[in-house]
Amino acid sequence: MDADTFREFGKAAVDFIADYYENIRDCDVLPSVAPGYLINQLPKELPENPQQWQEILQDVSKLIVPGLTHWQSPNFHAFYPTGCSYPSIVGDMLASGLSVIGFNWLCSPASTELEMVVMDWLAKFFKLPAHFLHSTKGPGGGIIQGSASEAVLVAVMAAREQAVRRVKAAQPELSEGEIRARLVGYSSDQSNSCIEKAGILGTLPIRLVAVDDSLVFSGTQLAKAVKEDLAKGLIPAICIATMGATGTCSYDDIESLATVCEEHNIWLHVDAAYAGCALALDDYAHLRQGLDRVDSLNYNLHKSMPVHFDCTAMWLRDSHKIVESFTVERIYLQHKYEGQTDIPDFRHWQIPLGRRFRALKVWVAFRTLGAEGLREHIRLRIRLAERFEQYVLADSRFELVAKRAMGLVCFRVKGGNELSTELLKRLTDRKKIYMVQAIFQGKTFLRFVVCGMEPKECDIDFAWQEIESQLSQLLSEQEVAKLEVSSLEAKKAEECHKESVKVPQVHRKDDVVGISQQLSSGLHISLGAAEKCK
Repeated sequence: MDADTFREFGKAAVDFIADYYENIRDCDVLPSVAPGYLINQLPKELPENPQQWQEILQDVSKLIVPGLTHWQSPNFHAFYPTGCSYPSIVGDMLASGLSVIGFNWLCSPASTELEMVVMDWLAKFFKLPAHFLHSTKGPGGGIIQGSASEAVLVAVMAAREQAVRRVKAAQPELSEGEIRARLVGYSSDQSNSCIEKAGILGTLPIRLVAVDDSLVFSGTQLAKAVKEDLAKGLIPAICIATMGATGTCSYDDIESLATVCEEHNIWLHVDAAYAGCALALDDYAHLRQGLDRVDSLNYNLHKSMPVHFDCTAMWLRDSHKIVESFTVERIYLQHKYEGQTDIPDFRHWQIPLGRRFRALKVWVAFRTLGAEGLREHIRLRIRLAERFEQYVLADSRFELVAKRAMGLVCFRVKGGNELSTELLKRLTDRKKIYMVQAIFQGKTFLRFVVCGMEPKECDIDFAWQEIESQLSQLLSEQEVAKLEVSSLEAKKAEECHKESVKVPQVHRKDDVVGISQQLSSGLHISLGAAEKCK
């Protein structure tokens, strides 16, 4: 492919992406394909001869798009959002086109230094402690990792190595193997699965401490767990607090956890993968309490910022501890400026050697929107979640499981778990909206998250209409089934006790047509809600 053909293909690809986003509301959020659909349509061998880009782009539309779950659809309300924006896409196109691998400064000075700049921008935007800034000229600073899973694993492994060094210095009679076998970490049972996985990969078991109805992991609970483990001869190494737990977006008590960690020399990491964006808003200033006492912190720009995957910010209070734990030197990685400036070689701060130029898409997106544009991006999703929350509160058939947090509303159908589970199944089968369920203390509930690249009020109205109508239909069908069972039982009773039992008149199935309207809360959303979004 020559440069002219590349220009044609690239421009057509941009048009394709723009058309996709402009028409995304017309697509069912979930695909209608079965496992193996694509495997069975593609050749079993690599094409022997080159193919034209026009044919390839047609196949993207014909074969690939039908198999997509549309994460950027405003009808996607599952898991957590994955951020995206046109500026971010352009920034990533430029980074891919430049195709640099910035594992040390000399490999692309712009890559390293732009990352330092945007990480300081973001730290100031969140009003983080000054020791997390590169510009402070201290040992701290920020780096862009691929995901929260990577950031947490880096923290776990660094804490592990620091604990081994510390204990070995105090108790030289212990071997490294003996020390490693006794290490233990802590987190809440509400924390993300990546935390437990990091413990497995880092060979440092993470004890998931059960929380109470408040869903908050506090210093009191940590102190009790540490005391128990010390009595067993274990060595506490790390505590991972959560700012925005996966299930309910609850926030741990970082201040009290920090007190316990400082007492026992435990590394304190904060996983703020989703809710960290709240730090940019003064209404959530209380979430900053205790952050000046943590060792490391991660936040996923690709969740609640207009920057697409993969892009996780990680800040370290003392990067020397990471470098000391991870450094492996080779002569081919050395350069004449190494160690002579305050500019880091980020290869020592991460798991892989190579690294993408992720800072470029962040820089383009931040400059395009500006600080106030980023704040409004966050506020909009909070307002839309509040709108959905009001629908739930106004319908007596539903109840909230936890307070709304950021763009997440956790709710369920009153009664047993079966109703909520069946409702979700119906919604998923219809593919108009997509949610997932979670469970706490035996109660199954549904998680509604505001997602999509450009969600609007009409999208929330459409989602509620879908949920409310499907519940009404479900309850109507259940009522019909009850009447049919009652009728059958009455007939049997009449046959057995004709002489003494008078069977009450039973409504026919046709008499319950209006039940769904009677059960409705009175909130009637226009069936044309989706059309208004276009």
